[in-house]
Amino acid sequence: MRPFTLNYAFPRRLPAVVTPYNFDESRQLNVLPDGRPAVSDPDLLLAVGTTTSTAGSQTHFDD
Repeated sequence: MRPFTLNYAFPRRLPAVVTPYNFDESRQLNVLPDGRPAVSDPDLLLAVGTTTSTAGSQTHFDD
């Protein structure tokens, strides 16, 4: 018998997440593999909810 607390003591691994876009430093945008800005794809925005990158937090104290 497994004690109830062990269900919470050992967290389960999070599933691997693949983001379908990358941050383009020269354009300061998240872009899709085909070069379009990630915000131009409504299906992507519905699926992920946002395309926020961490670039702003490295340069601005109020992000």
